[in-house]
Amino acid sequence: MTTKPTAFERYQPSNGKTTLWRLILGTVVIVAVWTVSTFAVMRIGWGFVALVPVSLRPNGYGMEPFLASPIGMFTALVTFCGIWAGAWLVMRWIHHEPLSALFGNSHRISRSGFLKGFVAVILTSIFSEVLLYLIDPVIERGSIDFTVWLLALVPVALLGFVQTSSEELLFRGYLPRGLARRFRSPLVWALLPTLVFTALHWSGGSDPAMNAAGLISIGVFAAVLMMLVYSTGNLGAAFGAHLGNNLFGFLLISHQANLSGFALFEARSLEGDGWAGIDAILIAAIGIVSSLLTALLLLHARSPLRVEPDLG
Repeated sequence: MTTKPTAFERYQPSNGKTTLWRLILGTVVIVAVWTVSTFAVMRIGWGFVALVPVSLRPNGYGMEPFLASPIGMFTALVTFCGIWAGAWLVMRWIHHEPLSALFGNSHRISRSGFLKGFVAVILTSIFSEVLLYLIDPVIERGSIDFTVWLLALVPVALLGFVQTSSEELLFRGYLPRGLARRFRSPLVWALLPTLVFTALHWSGGSDPAMNAAGLISIGVFAAVLMMLVYSTGNLGAAFGAHLGNNLFGFLLISHQANLSGFALFEARSLEGDGWAGIDAILIAAIGIVSSLLTALLLLHARSPLRVEPDLG
């Protein structure tokens, strides 16, 4: 009696062109292309500051005010095109596979998985926002004009997709898929990319306790995204969940001052001063519970949002 391979086993490369040295080289190339494109795009965005309406310009001089402004945030999102470009180069010339191989076993993004992931995270984001409001009930109207906000909805959503999908392509697609080809243990192919992804969200300027709370929340959410890819063999649900999470903060209620350029409302920055130790514990707990609820909505057998495996 034979058993059929799981969705994630099918997702792993099978052409023999994903050796460890090729994976390392590919990762270096992707990071290099991303870095070069980031410097180029940021330079171009900085040059456009004087050409955009005053309402979109930075409120001050320097990189921090620039990134906190609408034009700065727009520019920052564009930089993630570099990951897509780097992944295409690597898949084409190093691994000799189409870029679509990273999407899933069917070489297509699951539309149902994407929609379910998006809806599930919007629901759990509303839940977590209510709990955050109980901790600190201070929400103010953002600085962006409502008309500008409406005009920005579509372009910010599209660029938000570029940003979130590029991160999923690299950290839940390229790296786990390639590492699993070489290492059987999930402590390598799942945990290692998750730790790297989480570490990249380190905020050295924030309170240590709040920084730890943020990293814990992000780490658990990243682990849930990895679970979705493992269960489905497709990036669709992870794409949708990550996009829903970021758009909620980009466009509705922002908890980060440097990402509030297009937010309709602004809550107290989680990276600011004045938070107590108990606040950090509660915020970390909210992040964990929210992520676990997301996993429950998307993976439980009786959930109407349950995602299906992509078997190719």
